[in-house]
Amino acid sequence: MPLSLEAPRILLRRLRDLMATGGEQQVRLDKTVSLIASVMEGAVCSVYLRRHIAGQGANQAGGGILELCASVGLDAQSVHKTHLTMGEGLVGDIATHKRPLNLAEAKQHPNFAPRPETGEDAFHSFVGVPILHGGDVRGVLVVQNKSMQRFVAEEVEALEIVAMVLAEVLAASGDIEDVRAPDAPHTYIGIGLVEGVALGQVKLHEPRVEVSRLFSDDSEAEQRRLNDAIYVLRRNVDELLATKDVSHAGEHLAVLESYRMFANDRGWLRRIHDAVQTGLTAEAAVNSVNGAMRARLGQQRDAYLRARLHDFDDLSNRLLRILSGRAVNAAHDKLHRNTILVARMMGPAELLDYDRRNLRGLLLEEGAMGAHVSIVARALNIPLIGDVAQIAQIAYDGQAVVLDGTSGEVHLNPSSTITDTFRGRALLEAKRQKRYARLRDKPALTRDNVRIRLDMNAGLAVDTDKLITSGADNIGLFRTELQFMVAARLPRLQEQQEFYAQVLEKAEGRDVVFRTLDIGGDKVLPYLALQPEENPALGWRAMRIALDRPALLRYQLRALLRAAKGRHLSVMFPLITTTAEFVQAKQILHKEYALSQRLGHGVASTLSVGTMLEVPALVWQLDELLPQVDFLSIGTNDLMQFFFAADRANPRLAGRYDILSAPALRLLSDIRVRCDAHNVPVSICGEVGGGTLEAMTLMGIGFSRFSLPSGAVGAVKRMVRSVNLERLRTCVSATMIDNPDNMRDHLKTLAQEQGVKL
Repeated sequence: MPLSLEAPRILLRRLRDLMATGGEQQVRLDKTVSLIASVMEGAVCSVYLRRHIAGQGANQAGGGILELCASVGLDAQSVHKTHLTMGEGLVGDIATHKRPLNLAEAKQHPNFAPRPETGEDAFHSFVGVPILHGGDVRGVLVVQNKSMQRFVAEEVEALEIVAMVLAEVLAASGDIEDVRAPDAPHTYIGIGLVEGVALGQVKLHEPRVEVSRLFSDDSEAEQRRLNDAIYVLRRNVDELLATKDVSHAGEHLAVLESYRMFANDRGWLRRIHDAVQTGLTAEAAVNSVNGAMRARLGQQRDAYLRARLHDFDDLSNRLLRILSGRAVNAAHDKLHRNTILVARMMGPAELLDYDRRNLRGLLLEEGAMGAHVSIVARALNIPLIGDVAQIAQIAYDGQAVVLDGTSGEVHLNPSSTITDTFRGRALLEAKRQKRYARLRDKPALTRDNVRIRLDMNAGLAVDTDKLITSGADNIGLFRTELQFMVAARLPRLQEQQEFYAQVLEKAEGRDVVFRTLDIGGDKVLPYLALQPEENPALGWRAMRIALDRPALLRYQLRALLRAAKGRHLSVMFPLITTTAEFVQAKQILHKEYALSQRLGHGVASTLSVGTMLEVPALVWQLDELLPQVDFLSIGTNDLMQFFFAADRANPRLAGRYDILSAPALRLLSDIRVRCDAHNVPVSICGEVGGGTLEAMTLMGIGFSRFSLPSGAVGAVKRMVRSVNLERLRTCVSATMIDNPDNMRDHLKTLAQEQGVKL
């Protein structure tokens, strides 16, 4: 006869009484399996607990062994003598896959591994469920009978509830060993998204709520508490969805819509309510069900189902914080002066909520180069590593951590050797920055008195503060798409106008080159649905979208023109492929200028219009293009990617093709010569300009304008002030002729011989 929910309720009451009596661990375990066998009507009940093996790393996949720690029905001599490795036998299979097994005949299962010492030959039916705590397998609970009959679904579910309860009871009493050995030094590898070294202490963005009260004598009161918390959870999500700009809530619309859907998931809520009915508190029930859900979905191969795990995980954490009366996240907590923020994922507005004076780094379970939070972190110079598996579950508040945003290495509980090494690197970098700061107000002037213009790249309001602190001359590239990427809806005309006006105001009369929207490819807007493309970098993006959907471009140009009222305005169009495209875009700009004047709006007093050269085809149209433009900027990132037909994000191609090679330098030199012939200013814009060796070489082939990351301005300025430009140009030309196949090494030697400070 199938068991109802009354069985785990009775068992829980007896288990609670048993644990209250105290006593030795083994006595408690023996009494526990006897109780379970009695209530669940099983001939055998056994508990296997996972034990740590010395020498295995923390959280090592499949680490540890499963030890038979208590049993009724099996040979008593086998207790503490029978051991199974993870994946071995039926018990090992359950532990590895974190899901139940329900068999009418255990011996017919391919993973059955007989253990004669246990005397289990007489038993046929088998049901086993994982004992989960915090989503990790800590053991396996098994019930067996002599009859050859599968347990019914209600019995399996009842046993799962018992396993949840057992996990909480064992954890509270200290009977579960932490197989993860969290205090051991361990290294994790993620994806470096923002360069830099950081040392400090972990601060969880969404601190886990430790459940201290497991049991309740009043299930009805706990159900009411749970219902009230669910109501608040749903209301909070609804309020966020109703907010005019949900980006201020740190979430994106699609994420919040999924929260709303899962917050109403009947299966999830029913399991929590059922767990409360067994006698657990609302907090313990949420914790237990979340652990089981994490175990089940975490084994799924389907990416969509695995992603749903994060939705339920977030909902559970939010629900626990509501039940405990705590804040949604740690943004308003006082931060340690060397804080490394750890999160599963976070929105850009959430990062901006933190006191950045004490924030040294950021670690995310998710996150890619185009992730919105990485854009903000890059603007704030906060080292960031993404795609660090389970880091938000593994790390804990106050834990020592070191991260390297260049290599993607994360060291939890680092050894003294690792700490000393990275601290040395951090101190060296700090000394460099102090040295660069002394050059901030000095011009980028070569030893033979040639002025080099060093502009900086920007994209957010916080970037403009660095125009003064970095020592840059102007903003040579303002990526306007970043404002759109961190918003959850299309910024309105007035919002765009106010934003651009703020940027111009902060620039204090210095030139700001606004690049119009460069979206598509890896730059996705959450509110603009684009069709998937096989090769998005070569697809419908940037000016191709703008010219096909001119309303978007017109609104942006209108906002820029009005924001620059009475000031000079520089506008640059991205990814122009033909001269005709530039002419069409320029005509739209002039039409908007005339329209705003006709309507009585103040507009820019003067205009400069240029383009970013990123497509190789445009190189052979320069004679037609250059008479149409006021300036040209070479976007080396995309230009070199297309020139070498090599995805710059592909690690297999990293370093294979070098911009400091004769073919690439000849291309760039040819562009510069033709711009000079047409008297059109030309600048290098891209990551390459931030490298001192690369910038030196580009100066050697005639470039005198650069737009580079703000953090690189100091190093490049120091290099510029150590160069004799006339001598450098002569030597670089000779190197291109004499050593076309191995220029980088020869250029390094050249710099050393000439005393250039790289």
